[in-house]
Amino acid sequence: MSRTQRIFTRHGARSLLVAKFIPGFSTIAPPLSGVVRIPIRQFLVFTGLGGVLWAGAFVAVGWLFSRQLEIIAESAARFGSWTVALLGAMLGGYIAWKYIERQRFLRKLRIARITPEELKLMLEGGEDVMVVDVRDQIDFDVDPAVIPGALHVTTDELEARHHEIPRDREIILYCT
Repeated sequence: MSRTQRIFTRHGARSLLVAKFIPGFSTIAPPLSGVVRIPIRQFLVFTGLGGVLWAGAFVAVGWLFSRQLEIIAESAARFGSWTVALLGAMLGGYIAWKYIERQRFLRKLRIARITPEELKLMLEGGEDVMVVDVRDQIDFDVDPAVIPGALHVTTDELEARHHEIPRDREIILYCT
C-alpha cells in the first residue's frame, strides 16, 4: 500500500494511464487522486485514456493471437464437458490457494496490539514507552497530528534513523 502511494505521489495523474494494468493499484488510484487533490478534469482525462489503453491492449492481443485462440476454442469444443470440469478444477485450486495464502498472511498480522485508549493510559501513567509514528508521508500530510513525544519516521527512513529509537524501553509503532 505504501509503495503504491509513493508511486502515485511521484507520478501523479500520469500513473492513472497504467493503473488498470496493475492489480491493487487500479483499486487505490481513484481514492488517492482525491487525497492528493488532482483536479477532476485531469483525473477524467488520464483515467479515460488509461481505460482506452487497457481495452486496446486486450483488443490487440485478441487480434494478434486470433488464430491461436480459434485453435484453443476448437480443442475445447472437442473435449466438451471435460473442458468445463478442467476449468472448474483450476478455478477451485486457485481459490483454495488464495484462501490459504490469505490465512497465512492474517496469522502473520496477529501481533500485539493496543488501543488508542490503552496508549493514552500508558502515557498518562508515566510508563516508559517510546512511540514511533511510522505513517507514510502522504498519510502524515493528510493528518499531521502527532502524539506528544512521538518520533515521526517513515518506513523509508527507518534504516537510516534507527539509532534514534531507544532500545531500553518498550516501543509502540503508530501507523495507519
